Amino acid sequence: MKLLTLISPIKPNIEGINGSNVFTLRNIPDTYAIKDFVDNNKPKRAVVVGAGFIGLEIAENLRERGMVVTVVELANQVIGPIDYEMAALVHSHLKEKGIEFYLEDGVNSIHHHKKYSAVELNSGKEIKTDMIVLGIGVRPEVDLAKKAGLALGERGGIKVDKTLKTSDPNIYAVGDAIEVIDYINGNPTLIPLAGPANKQGRMAANNICGIREEYEGTQGTSVLKVFDMTVASTGNNEKILKRFNIPYLKSFTHSASHAGYYPGAMPISLKLLFAPDTGKILGAQAVGYDGVEKRIDVIATAIRAGMTVYDLEKLELAYAPPYSSAKDPVNMAGYVASNILKGAVKVIHWDEIANLDKGKTMLIDVRTPLEVEMGTIEGSINIPVDELRDRINEIPKDKEIIIFCQVGLRGYLACRILEQNGYKNVRNLSGGYKTYAPAVQKQANQDIYDYEKIDNSDLIHASSPGPENCDAAVDIRLDACGLQCPGPIMQVKNALDSMNVGEVLEVTASDPAFGTDIKSWCERTGNHLIKVTNEGKNIKACIKKGRGEISNNNGSGSSGNDKTMVVFSGDLDKAIASFIIANGAAAMGRKVTMFFTFWGLNILRKHQKVNVKKNFLESMFGMMMPRGSKKLALSKMNMGGMGSKMIRYIMNKKNVASLEDLIEQAKAQGIRIVACSMSMDVMGIKKEELIDGIEIGGVAAYLGAAETADTNLFI
Repeated sequence: MKLLTLISPIKPNIEGINGSNVFTLRNIPDTYAIKDFVDNNKPKRAVVVGAGFIGLEIAENLRERGMVVTVVELANQVIGPIDYEMAALVHSHLKEKGIEFYLEDGVNSIHHHKKYSAVELNSGKEIKTDMIVLGIGVRPEVDLAKKAGLALGERGGIKVDKTLKTSDPNIYAVGDAIEVIDYINGNPTLIPLAGPANKQGRMAANNICGIREEYEGTQGTSVLKVFDMTVASTGNNEKILKRFNIPYLKSFTHSASHAGYYPGAMPISLKLLFAPDTGKILGAQAVGYDGVEKRIDVIATAIRAGMTVYDLEKLELAYAPPYSSAKDPVNMAGYVASNILKGAVKVIHWDEIANLDKGKTMLIDVRTPLEVEMGTIEGSINIPVDELRDRINEIPKDKEIIIFCQVGLRGYLACRILEQNGYKNVRNLSGGYKTYAPAVQKQANQDIYDYEKIDNSDLIHASSPGPENCDAAVDIRLDACGLQCPGPIMQVKNALDSMNVGEVLEVTASDPAFGTDIKSWCERTGNHLIKVTNEGKNIKACIKKGRGEISNNNGSGSSGNDKTMVVFSGDLDKAIASFIIANGAAAMGRKVTMFFTFWGLNILRKHQKVNVKKNFLESMFGMMMPRGSKKLALSKMNMGGMGSKMIRYIMNKKNVASLEDLIEQAKAQGIRIVACSMSMDVMGIKKEELIDGIEIGGVAAYLGAAETADTNLFI
């Protein structure tokens, strides 16, 4: 005989729980009951109790039906199988989707009125709603097992042996109600997942027929869609490892879902947990938009094969630009974890930053100034990694040095530079600012709706979470899709420059970072961000032009916040980077001066030959040097000019502005472009050979600008 058992949804014993508008979700009939209620009663408000898999799936579907949704969760995060800082990424996404959610709060009672219900929380908060759906969790449905006299395990599930046989030799049990062995830690647990249940059914059938098989345990591989985001995990999380006192280390990586130069690459945040002695993989969690479940499936397979993080480095995974990178995100996770184990870099994690002794540590942000303006860790100083060697004397050797960048890579390079220069106590922030910032933000999203607006028909009309609704008042609509940072911000700046105070700009962008960037930009420039919403994978923002003037870089930039740049190189890639940074700084309202010297002067030469009088040496220099931006070579992998053509082709496909367009944008934004007169004289370059709009100046012109600047770059 085989006994297939199920689970039942948890329904707490609280006042009002049996109301006609209170639902649970476990099976198809439950789904139909919820759908019929929504179709027939047209509810405007819903409260979902529980933020696990079921709760968030319900919340998403009700929100997609146009309802205002509030989620109430007793824990301090959503989605229990992942850890706090990974859940923080989901919290941010839920906020973008307009989901109100309460954390570390529960339902105390439900009071039903004529046309609405009031959900009273443990905190005393009351939420008025039209319907309630319980997604608190499930418990094993073991009534039949009890009647059959079967033994239960310590977690309340049916106890089975490795062949899935119960305490009665004639009865086998499989599925959600049995206690399984956790494949990672070896302890009994309940893991109600369809995949393991189906495999157990086949195995039990074989054992009943005399074909012996043993179930080795469940590792809990799972995936969840949360609006546009995918969340997946396998193995144990930190909470479980700590519960069983299992030693572990962790790493964070943020990689693109496929090659960055191919359109549509989206970020994947991946956390890896591994044994500190052997590197054995204990668990993994990933949050992103594309390719998330693929990477977790690979790591889940690696766990079954007994692989270590060193093996992840070596995995040969399918690669083509639309699908992955030559170093897949799984490989990258292996590299980072292996570096930690090998001692190539010492790391610090986001939750340790707040406890640092500021008198004994120095916190260094090695990102670019433009990135720092979008947000940084309080108390840090900015030394871009490219300036680190030149400014190393600013860093004391008698303090612990904490390095961080955006995702961890530049921080790793900075740590290696410092260690090779005699610094002994240096650590890199694992996962960088991209892990830190979401984890330290306010997590809950409560009180974004007004519940008190009830009309004479007793129907609730919840307000919009945004401070204003700009849809009917938009003056200009801007499409910035396809542009990479800082392109969208620059387009916003240009559009607002042409608008009147109080007018509203609506901009749509595909850059995932735009939602965060536009918030920081508006705060710094005195404009009012009305709201930011997600529409599929695009981000839409409404901005009202404020009275705070945006600098047009004509000399009105505030002293001390200017940016200066010495462009020494004539390499194509460095020239592109120079103008991207300059345009981004100008879009932030900063006065920018670019000083071109020696080989950098070739960027400013006209493409066509200009007939000017030169001596023999000047003519020789002119023949050997590239004439203008279109003739520049790459610093690496130029391949006789093929590399330059390839990068220009890729930039065009990615809708990244060409170097020539970037130069014109810089001139249009009022960026001061100065050609070094001394270098021109040495290299035989005449004023007539330079493109229009270039100022000829000496060192004094550059130093005068640098005195009012807080940032100076040498490229």
